[in-house]
Amino acid sequence: MSDRWPGCSTISFRHLGLSEALGVIAGCGFAEIDLGALPGVCDHVPYELTEAAVAEVVSTVRAGGLAVRSVNGDIGDLNLVLDANAARERETHLRHLLDLTVGCGAEALVLPCGAQSHEPVTGLGEDLDRVAGELARAAELASAHGVAIWVEAPHFFRLCADVDLAAKLIERLDQAVGVVLDTSHIVASGGDPAAFALRFGPRIAHVHLRDAVPGGINHSIGNGVVDFPAAFEALRSVGYGGSFALELETRDVTDDERPAAAVRAAEYIATLL
Repeated sequence: MSDRWPGCSTISFRHLGLSEALGVIAGCGFAEIDLGALPGVCDHVPYELTEAAVAEVVSTVRAGGLAVRSVNGDIGDLNLVLDANAARERETHLRHLLDLTVGCGAEALVLPCGAQSHEPVTGLGEDLDRVAGELARAAELASAHGVAIWVEAPHFFRLCADVDLAAKLIERLDQAVGVVLDTSHIVASGGDPAAFALRFGPRIAHVHLRDAVPGGINHSIGNGVVDFPAAFEALRSVGYGGSFALELETRDVTDDERPAAAVRAAEYIATLL
């Protein structure tokens, strides 16, 4: 392992239980993770969080011996209009995720940019206002916990599916909310990660790395069309000083091939850092 290696999201090994995934990631030589807590995508953290469940996950993560950069979570569709009971349930879930973030020693909780639908609930502007408002409230609560809120935007499968929609959200965001640049979601939606970095550089708090083609995000690095050298050069030019994480939720390698593919990706990315 090189000290220039990126981190590795546990989403890369979502087919394994959390403890086993952490063991494989450590065995590959990684020192840092993003912890996947996305129901239906990565079940390393139970969606129905309780204090006991948070304690169990924190214990497992600490036993794995890896540093945690962020927790990649979900508190429901942020553009949905909630009644009082649903709003309280969302806040309870958020508080548990923030307790998990703190317990793991992570810097931030990552939340999505809206529902898993490209169709607004009541209208695009109103929906974006609600997403930004929910993220601002989450950031205020996170600050009291000593951590940050980051939003992954664009996200190819969610409300802010492309760079233009992400830009409309980012212009509404509280300055306390950081932006996660995901190379695969930008390219899948027809965008350019380098141009995104140059446009939003001061807002970028974290970077997810995966290859992609227009219309498809699930490619190993080197099997898509992402121009990683250009993206890294653009990030350097805007003074980006944050971290990087491989998020290899790919479908072009078998599960048995994933450790070797992750190592190859890390070795390549290390040449660009």
